[in-house]
Amino acid sequence: MLAALGTVRDPELDEPVTSLGFVSSCTVSAEGVADVHLRLPTYFCAPNFAFLMVADAYEAVSGVPGVSRTAIVLEDHFAADAINSGVAARAGFVDSFGELANAELDQLRTDFVRKAVLAGTDRVCRPLLAAGRTTDDLADLTLGEVPPSADRERLRARRAEIGLPSADDSPLLVDAVTGAAVGAAALPLHLQKARLTRVGAEANSGICRGMLRERYATSGLGQESS
Repeated sequence: MLAALGTVRDPELDEPVTSLGFVSSCTVSAEGVADVHLRLPTYFCAPNFAFLMVADAYEAVSGVPGVSRTAIVLEDHFAADAINSGVAARAGFVDSFGELANAELDQLRTDFVRKAVLAGTDRVCRPLLAAGRTTDDLADLTLGEVPPSADRERLRARRAEIGLPSADDSPLLVDAVTGAAVGAAALPLHLQKARLTRVGAEANSGICRGMLRERYATSGLGQESS
């Protein structure tokens, strides 16, 4: 079950909830009842982000063979009651929060995956540039021509998630909204944006980890081995 939770990501940070330390407990009874408790760095973490993580955790754990019933509990959060009851009822964000919610979270999720694509682009391109490739070289490369790496496959997965070109013959550099290839002229600005996005995500990740340590002073399940 912990492996299933490892597929659940913080939507903003694009990191597994396990490696971030967000899973405080995880058990399965002999009858197949899964009980998972999640925690976040602060009491006031954005409820829309929290709802996405709890809902995704519910889907991931419910799909584990042998699990007959799933209970996901978000702890120590100001909107925990609304989130926990809404996810348990399989209600959407709007039904869970009523007039406090303007819309469902599909667009928010897509926007964060687009940011993950940009950050992933920097992770893939920086080693290529450090190895002597030029920006003109990058403009001509396909995904399949990039040396295999975990970062390349992570980028491929994020692009596929929102329908961007992700096959080996797809351009390495594509617009995160349209999927169109980024030409050499637009490449410097695109790479700068990708770098800033990656730096921002990593900085936020460090802040969240630090705040979680201060709040709980314990490692989360799965965090110890990450």
